[in-house]
Amino acid sequence: MLLDVPVRLGVQIPPQHVTYPQLRDVVRRLEDMGVDVIFTWDHFFPLSGDPDGLHSESWTTLAAWAEQTERVEFGALVNCNSYRNPDLQADMARTIDHISARGGEGRFIFGTGSGWFERDYTEYGYEFGTAGSRLDDLADGLRRIEARWAKLNPPPTRRIPVLIGGKGEKKTLRLVARHADIWHSFVGAEELPHKLAVIERWAETEQRDTAGLVISSELGRRDGAQADALFAGGARLFTLGILGPDFDYDLVASWLRWRDAKNGV
Repeated sequence: MLLDVPVRLGVQIPPQHVTYPQLRDVVRRLEDMGVDVIFTWDHFFPLSGDPDGLHSESWTTLAAWAEQTERVEFGALVNCNSYRNPDLQADMARTIDHISARGGEGRFIFGTGSGWFERDYTEYGYEFGTAGSRLDDLADGLRRIEARWAKLNPPPTRRIPVLIGGKGEKKTLRLVARHADIWHSFVGAEELPHKLAVIERWAETEQRDTAGLVISSELGRRDGAQADALFAGGARLFTLGILGPDFDYDLVASWLRWRDAKNGV
């Protein structure tokens, strides 16, 4: 899975503790800086700071970004499968894909996961279930989403890339092997070879070629040496989050320089 593709930098902007105009401005600035992918998340309440602070919904935000931006890819890191009917998710993703197209292919990335934040579920009336039941629902949801994409008129402008996050070896990595174009994880370089071997074994079971799977790694608090090790292990999409309202653009700029050095720019 050592793909000969350029290194890309993704930035996640949690839609918490900021107004929508502030969110719109940071998206504009990140695109102008040269970021490759811009992510939001799919929650209904802040995950840090004031738990009842300002917060915006994911999919309506993504539709606005589709219209606002010109170059960057974008999506949720990650969508919660539990919150919306899978066929509806497919239709929304296809529509956002078309909104983002500029005379060519769309730029939407369908990042998805099984969900975990219990307050979202309880306050919005969704059944929380168990980690296992939510993963089973995700498996069924992905099947339905891909089937719906094949039926929609008009169809998506391209094969919408599916990003799946997580590292569970019994269910999550099997879903990665079955569906994902991008695998997103928080694992370190020392754990990466084992997880990739698990994905390869599941790919054999699923009879799917994962040679083109993009490995996405969360930078978090990692330094350049740790990022170098992840790069050596095959990672090519690197993500970091910046919190508002005082967004750390200097941090983004430093990682853009690292990306450019890796790409020989």
